[in-house]
Amino acid sequence: MTALSKNRLVRAFADLSAAGEKALVPFLTAGYPDLEATGVLLRDFELRGVRVCELGVPFSDPIADGPTIQASYTEALAAGVDVAKIFQVVRDYRGAGGRMALVAMVSYSIVFRHGVEQYLRDAREAGFDATLVPDLPLVEAAMVESQAAACGLANVMLVAPTTPAARRLEIAKHSRGFIYYISVAGITGERDGLPDATIAAVAEFRKHTNMPVCIGFGISNAETVAAVCEVADGAIVGSAIIRRIAGAKDRRLKELVSEAGEFISELLRPIAQPR
Repeated sequence: MTALSKNRLVRAFADLSAAGEKALVPFLTAGYPDLEATGVLLRDFELRGVRVCELGVPFSDPIADGPTIQASYTEALAAGVDVAKIFQVVRDYRGAGGRMALVAMVSYSIVFRHGVEQYLRDAREAGFDATLVPDLPLVEAAMVESQAAACGLANVMLVAPTTPAARRLEIAKHSRGFIYYISVAGITGERDGLPDATIAAVAEFRKHTNMPVCIGFGISNAETVAAVCEVADGAIVGSAIIRRIAGAKDRRLKELVSEAGEFISELLRPIAQPR
């Protein structure tokens, strides 16, 4: 039995594959518009059928996030959101019976400041299942992979459209849980659709790895989710969700959660049935 055999993220993709289903992976900025809302949104998403959720740890210098997510990070940081508070939200979610797999998307500078081993242990203890460090080069990421696996955390890694084929395969060797395939060169944000070249590249890539592949960047509607999931194991949606939260943040929490949750249900519809 491996260190990751009981990991919720690994199990989620194994269960989905066995059922012939695909994953919707929503992204939330942790602590936006506040910490309470994050916890309530997590519970709502799970009730609607989401198996995997990505939580972005707010950072002052985001790597590839577009203006929508950047703005949410800025507001969360101004409100005093930090790693310790995010870990507590996750603990509370787990304490209330939350079962979704949670992926922490975090800058390496934050991990380094805490100490790599300490951060990974604390993340796992809080209830995270995986870490995704977007600004970590391959060699260093491989080192984090072994440390993460030792404490039961999966190490999700990124592949870009510009990544050479040989390097993609090397990244796949060090990814656990799933591989995050960036759909377009550039920053996050909503788009009407994805390039045909991306779909073809993912189809080819999947011939060479058994690791689940999820596509992110630019996915903003149910039609694109359906198209992505014809070739990938899941679709990651971020900016479109954060935009809806931003538009409802001045309303009652119940209304905000309903606004975001109804969008999640809309995105789930084309992939909810076994294929």
